[in-house]
Amino acid sequence: MLRLCGFHISNYHNKVRIALLEKGIEHVDDSSCKPSQDEAFIARSPMGKVPFLELDDGRRLAESDVILEYLEEAYPQKPLLPKDPWERAKVRELITFMELHMELVVRRLYPLVFFGKSATDEMKQSVEKDIAKGIRGFRTLAKFNPFIAGKDLTLADCAAAVHLPLVSLSTKLAYGRDFLEDLPQVKAYIKMVGERPAFKQVNDDRKAAQAALAPKK
Repeated sequence: MLRLCGFHISNYHNKVRIALLEKGIEHVDDSSCKPSQDEAFIARSPMGKVPFLELDDGRRLAESDVILEYLEEAYPQKPLLPKDPWERAKVRELITFMELHMELVVRRLYPLVFFGKSATDEMKQSVEKDIAKGIRGFRTLAKFNPFIAGKDLTLADCAAAVHLPLVSLSTKLAYGRDFLEDLPQVKAYIKMVGERPAFKQVNDDRKAAQAALAPKK
């Protein structure tokens, strides 16, 4: 039995969880794990981060993309990567692009938009410039045909479904405008994949976890 350790608000945890559910891999979803620098936690996750995957025999894997690659190789019955090497690489390219040039860019806004921290105009201008470049590049890579990388569901969809809404929400809260609104395909795409049982379950659990953290009125 596999154990996925993380928490339901983590988009990187949710990315892996969607893949597990889509592939039909039996697993335990341990959503009680939070990032920690405690010695006991570091023994399970070298950087004290989530998600990480634990096997019954005590072996562990950290980093979401490494976990996804392992799942593809160990459980090939329902693949989420194309057979063709070039197409496989294009899926990986799209995932890397969304994470490095989009999600990690708007992550700099999270203290401002989600935790009420202050932000300098210089920082906001820097993010605005960088995310504009990221979205420009994303426009050339994403296919929406109907899935993000083409006609078949892939690992890129597991990533897009958790990262793109954060790009939309963060930019809307920080700048008063959803920077993905110029890509009208995004809204329809998120709705489409969100109707799949695996995606819906993960999204519902995320919403429930967020509601549990909300201040009591």
